[in-house]
Amino acid sequence: MITLGVDPSLTGFGWCVHNGSVLGEKRVVASGVISTPSKQVFVSRYACLRAALVYLLDRYPEIEAVGVESPPYGEQFSEGLYALFVYVNEAIYLSRKNVVYFDPTTVKMLAKMDAQIRRGSMDKSDMIEAARAEVGRVLNHNIADAYIIGRSAARFWEFETEVIKRDELTPSEIQSFHRVHTFQKGKHAGQTVRGGLVFREGDRFFRFSTRLRDPEEEEFRKWLCQRGSKVLTEIQEAKSRPSRQRKARSRT
Repeated sequence: MITLGVDPSLTGFGWCVHNGSVLGEKRVVASGVISTPSKQVFVSRYACLRAALVYLLDRYPEIEAVGVESPPYGEQFSEGLYALFVYVNEAIYLSRKNVVYFDPTTVKMLAKMDAQIRRGSMDKSDMIEAARAEVGRVLNHNIADAYIIGRSAARFWEFETEVIKRDELTPSEIQSFHRVHTFQKGKHAGQTVRGGLVFREGDRFFRFSTRLRDPEEEEFRKWLCQRGSKVLTEIQEAKSRPSRQRKARSRT
């Protein structure tokens, strides 16, 4: 299954197209980091990232589903991250791709494979190493996060559609996708709580691919796609400009 992993951020928006049917470096079909200038008006930064994501989903039509890191709750700047999260979801919805959300703590747990064996926190270097162990090369930390998210999205959708069974999941995937607990004692004895993602359709995952597309909506998507192509070109040119300036100064 081919999925897109997205690690939303205004300064380092990591993305990775993941192919779960192959091994090694070929798992990463394409990847990148999108940065928007801090001097740019905040709502314009959101709009640019939305357009860029629409373009990426159009450029790689083989993407079957998307995984997104959802914002943490109650932390500083969570309002801004949630606003970006909404723009990201509009891009996914307009593109009619299925989506599943993983909060930051869950992303780190899924990178561990088994939290009982790999204990402790996961910092940037640990996430980079987790991705490197699978693809055989070091990825930028934003891309490494997006890789883990894309891989986990593929595993989730394969489990949800019964391509793989529960006993094929890692311990961390069972905890995230299919967590079931039955109380043995106390006033709740005998009650079963189902807290895994697979039980939370309409909350933590959506089947946008089943929604009919409105003609006007499609025109808007096409316009965003063109805008996204331009945005990514401008960002790439801005990145290369300092390098060209340094080369020019060295020649003078």
